[in-house]
Amino acid sequence: MSIQNKDIEHVAKLARLSLSEEEVKMYAEQLSVIFEYMDLLKTVDTDGVAETCQVTGLEDVFRFDTQEPCDPEVRAKLIAGFPDRSGNLLKVKAVFDDV
Repeated sequence: MSIQNKDIEHVAKLARLSLSEEEVKMYAEQLSVIFEYMDLLKTVDTDGVAETCQVTGLEDVFRFDTQEPCDPEVRAKLIAGFPDRSGNLLKVKAVFDDV
């Protein structure tokens, strides 16, 4: 599978990355090689092979999110130094804005 420069430029725009023409060309070449190898892996016969995430026996470790108290003086300094706020609420740029 050949990756075109326009594909790299599109992904870079979505990721808000600024790439030079040399970087675009390099990434297009590298990703093309990776995808060609993935196509090769698709030809491997995996019938009878059990699905697995990993083979070492490790397990994910989960913990509950907990609220930790913050020193009131530190909290006040952080809020005061934030560029855009409404009272104690900090305003941040939307994550899913159109690019």
